[in-house]
Amino acid sequence: MTNRRFIKAGSVDEAVTLLGTHKDDCVLVAGGTDLMVEMHKGSVIARNLIDISRLEELQFIREENGTIRIGSATTHAECVEHEVIKQYAPILAEACSWVGSPQIRNRGTLGGNIISAAACADTVPALIVLNAKCLLKSAKGTRELKITELITGPNETVRKPGEICTEIVIEKMPEGAGYKFIKLIRRNRVAKSRLTVAVIAQQDASKKVTDIRISVGSTTPKPHRYTSAEELFLGNVPTEDLFKAAGEKVSVDMIAVTGYRWSTEYKKPVVEALTARALRAVIEVAKR
Repeated sequence: MTNRRFIKAGSVDEAVTLLGTHKDDCVLVAGGTDLMVEMHKGSVIARNLIDISRLEELQFIREENGTIRIGSATTHAECVEHEVIKQYAPILAEACSWVGSPQIRNRGTLGGNIISAAACADTVPALIVLNAKCLLKSAKGTRELKITELITGPNETVRKPGEICTEIVIEKMPEGAGYKFIKLIRRNRVAKSRLTVAVIAQQDASKKVTDIRISVGSTTPKPHRYTSAEELFLGNVPTEDLFKAAGEKVSVDMIAVTGYRWSTEYKKPVVEALTARALRAVIEVAKR
């Protein structure tokens, strides 16, 4: 922390002003769980640390017109425990419960997990299947981006230097929809994810799939939904063969983006198996 200055912003507008004043020589601090690691590694050279962690403007969870709005400085622990999230977006509560340790969940924020844009970010696949959008505020105004538009690669976003992510807006899960979140880690304790799978699906009375969303984390540089796998199910009554085919579709799409890498031999069968497992958990096969 030598030669660094810690500046506590009193409001979002003040934080925006500070960003404009210090420009490239500043960095925002919310939970700080990722930032402290990067500072220890020496990859953060900014001298001015702008603290937005205590801004009530950025700490809220509320329903509004069929959506859920979440302040960017809301912690993972708050998302896990909040009744609105548990009732209307339980897949996000589940994903947040897998983030780090209790200490990390109590400090780390949802906005920070998104803006850090780590390929292994636990909340991102869940947010993608909830059709999440992020609000970015600057001195020039506010713009809204889908999370798939905001994150462009590992640790890369289109957030401009003077912008603050102030809010995340997600859709309520469809009534009666099933969901599954799977995290694969190296060992049964605090660890980065090797792979995450998020699935939301809904069927009608005849067991036809009317809505399905699939996102798999830690597979491609830019997170996205696997629409080619989703299309196998839409309007159809699922079968066991479809689960296997969907897993294969996801692995094919993954390799089309990343190419065949040293890790592909491991990831390909694991992606296929975990995708199929998640789908089986939320989609009912009609009895013959």
